[in-house]
Amino acid sequence: MTKVLTRAEEQIMQSLWKIGKGGLRDIVETMPEPRPHVNTVATVLKILIEKGFVRVEPVGRVNLYKPKVTKDKYSKQSMERIVTSYFDGSYSNAISFLVD
Repeated sequence: MTKVLTRAEEQIMQSLWKIGKGGLRDIVETMPEPRPHVNTVATVLKILIEKGFVRVEPVGRVNLYKPKVTKDKYSKQSMERIVTSYFDGSYSNAISFLVD
């Protein structure tokens, strides 16, 4: 089973997917208002690194963060998890549900 992102983790990943790579302040600046505190984002980034979603690249005195998991890959895994959990693994049932 793949690892699931919390809401806070997913918000940070959305920012990282948008910018490709960036420093802590770059990530915070791309997040929607009200933006979380820089320390909060730093803590969540550490968790994302431990979970294997983000890699860190030290550049001088600054760390650059890059996604290790693409948005497409995570989206596909999320859809598979939803279809399996709620629609007995049937994509047809999931599509029918969405159409209704």
